[in-house]
Parts: sequence; structure tokens; C-alpha cells
Amino acid sequence: MEIRSYRSVFDLERRLYRVDRLRLNPGGVPVRGIVYFLAILSLGLVAQQLPWLGAIASVMPWYLRELALPGAIATVLSVIQLEGRPFHLAARALLSHQLGVRRLARAPGECWLPPDIVLLPDGSDGHMRGLRYTGPGAVLVTVEHERAGGAGGRRARRLAGLAGRADVTLRELPDARVLTSGQVISLGPGAGLLVRRSRRPVR
Repeated sequence: MEIRSYRSVFDLERRLYRVDRLRLNPGGVPVRGIVYFLAILSLGLVAQQLPWLGAIASVMPWYLRELALPGAIATVLSVIQLEGRPFHLAARALLSHQLGVRRLARAPGECWLPPDIVLLPDGSDGHMRGLRYTGPGAVLVTVEHERAGGAGGRRARRLAGLAGRADVTLRELPDARVLTSGQVISLGPGAGLLVRRSRRPVR
């Protein structure tokens, strides 16, 4: 037996099987259907007091007006389920949706822009991507590359930063292969690393 949701196990419908010694339907009568029946019967009694509806209801026999018709409508409503919800919950949701705010778009002239999203490649694509990083930290390189520059001293790093240059520049070699063991490049505070964008097509 496959159970797709625990809700189908614990969401049990309350039913009445007998009233005192009177046994009802063998499958039981749902309590929700009884509530529907009483609500429809009450609305029918109120509608009979109205001029036009009262004249129409007086033509119908009392057993059809007060028993058969409310019972049939209550049975249909107790069976109906909209998106897994009973009728009264679905009707309340639809009513609140119709009476709710209907302004779905912004006013003319307003422009919504999404916030900035930071994307960091994890290296699973197999080649180097262009980026700029400022230490402290460590960088793991797992493909064949050429390196230019060195860490240098604090004064050299300061001059490089003012000139817009990085202390260490990495460039991927053509037809670079994956290294058996990656190389770790340590960067001190303020040291810059520049990775040149690969010219190989992204697969």
C-alpha cells in the first residue's frame, strides 16, 4: 500500500453511523453533510419569507422543499473537493480572493529591480573563470596555469592597488589539463589576485 501523504492517514472524516437505536447508512453520514443540510434548510426557510422566492417555494411540496432538495444539495457539497479542500474552505478562499486586493501590477512609471545576487563558481565546469579577489585567504587552483607576479611587500601591494593591478595574476594555459593535486596560493591581508578569463568555449 503506497501512502503519498500522511494527511490521507490522519485527516479522517467524522461520520455518524447510528442515532440511539436507529442505524443510519452502513457507510455512515458525514457530519459535514449534516451541517450543510441544516444550513441549506435554514436558508430555505428564510427564503420562503421573501415575496418572489416564497411564491415559488409554496408551489413545491413540503417534503421536496424541506427534505429532498436540501438533502440532495448537501450530499453534492459534501462530495465536492476543490484542490483537496472541502467545499466550505474552498468557497471561503475563493470569496476572499474575489474581495481582496486586485492590484497585481505596479503603477505606471514605477520600476522594480531585483536585488544584486552574488554568484561564485565552484569550479565544477573544469576551467578557470575571470575574477578578482583581495586577501587574506587562500585559493586552490586545480588546472594547468601560468602565474605572474608575487606577493611582495606591503608597499608593493599598496602601489599595485593604487595602479589598479593585482599582486598575482593567473591565466589558464591552452588545452589545460586538470592537475592531479591542486596548488594552493596564500594571500596576505590586502594582497590581490586576478584570474584572467579563459578563452576556451564554455561547455
